Amino acid sequence: MNLKAERGAATREQLLAIATRLFAEHGYDGTSVEAVLQESGLSRGALYHHFAGKDALFEAVLEAIETDVGVKLARATAGLKDPREALRVGALSWIRLAGDPVIRRIILIDAPSVLGWEAWRAMEERHAFGMLKAVLEASEAFPPEEVDLQAHVLLAAINELALLAARTDDTAPAEAAAEELLNRLLRAN
Repeated sequence: MNLKAERGAATREQLLAIATRLFAEHGYDGTSVEAVLQESGLSRGALYHHFAGKDALFEAVLEAIETDVGVKLARATAGLKDPREALRVGALSWIRLAGDPVIRRIILIDAPSVLGWEAWRAMEERHAFGMLKAVLEASEAFPPEEVDLQAHVLLAAINELALLAARTDDTAPAEAAAEELLNRLLRAN
């Protein structure tokens, strides 16, 4: 990689790191391009060289976080042969990960409204929602024509449990309660 490309990649990563922190702390609406520029010390041209605007910057931040979450969920379920156990472990891992204020704010709170439901769902299809559907298909617990609907229902339940656990002051009991409820929900299927 030449020096110019290396500098460009470093600038892009710097912008993503700053924007991630600001979006997590202040939300999408409370974060301005000017704040990112001020903190980075970069010019508006440098930002627009990498991102078409605030929306594109947010989408890149979201993509990076979704990718990182996917890696962590894959690690948590690595080696599990039973798809139902992989679903349970993956869902519990997600509930714990959602306690991270960055993940909670950017993925669960801001992403659906910033991207719009369809664009957010398309991204989720490449990440968590797609993983969930693949596990449900592998489990053969549902007829193939029901997998998509079941995935929507489970994702909604898992995300709500994650939000509830993440928004409490004492997360350990909330995560334990979410785990128990999730186990009962999965046994019912």
